[in-house]
Amino acid sequence: MKPNGASSAGESRTCPHCKATILKSSISCPLCRHVLRFAPHGGASASQPKLCALLVEGTIGHPENGETVEYVILMDIYDQNGKLISRQSIGVGALQKMEKRTFSLRVELSPARATV
Repeated sequence: MKPNGASSAGESRTCPHCKATILKSSISCPLCRHVLRFAPHGGASASQPKLCALLVEGTIGHPENGETVEYVILMDIYDQNGKLISRQSIGVGALQKMEKRTFSLRVELSPARATV
């Protein structure tokens, strides 16, 4: 039984500054970097490095021929049985002739911390 107001590992909330969905246990928002709560003395720092479990980076360019092209960045998350947990459109845009875009996906792991 968890105390009233405590959170479970993986529970999410909305950042009050940028409205991103973040972990409830986060000390600071990973997107806007605003401090959300202060760590207890000797606790984890807001700038403590996380374990980067996955890093994928790639660059796309406009095809040699043709007009402006549009792109959409989709992200799917599946559980160990292949069941879809989440599907999100992360961003959209367009490429003019000779333009390129570099995309980076990072998955960070950190120990689950109980919050009150």
